[in-house]
Amino acid sequence: MVRFTDTEFARFLTLYEQSGVPNRAVFIKARVFDETFRVIKVDRSLLDYYQKLTTLYGQFRSVGVNYNQAVVALKSNFTEKKAYAMLAQLEKLTLELAAIGGEIVQLTREFQEKWSQR
Repeated sequence: MVRFTDTEFARFLTLYEQSGVPNRAVFIKARVFDETFRVIKVDRSLLDYYQKLTTLYGQFRSVGVNYNQAVVALKSNFTEKKAYAMLAQLEKLTLELAAIGGEIVQLTREFQEKWSQR
């Protein structure tokens, strides 16, 4: 039997949780018999960023498909003058979307530089 003070027990629990070992007994045996263990920390912000970037990439692909469908619909359903007017609006929005895409690429590069150094 092992007795801990409240402070020691809190520290023990912290080390145990960081170790990722399935149960306390295995953790204690590893410590007593001097087995090495690694603490793996998962950075939630990194995971969230990756998931949101993946979702955003999927939305960009959807926009590309919808863009092609819109151009085909404009070409086949409207007069040339009306289609050009609508395409001009679509072009303006596409430029805004491209600028946002550039910002995403820049932020991703900064993110990679920051986290690849760790």
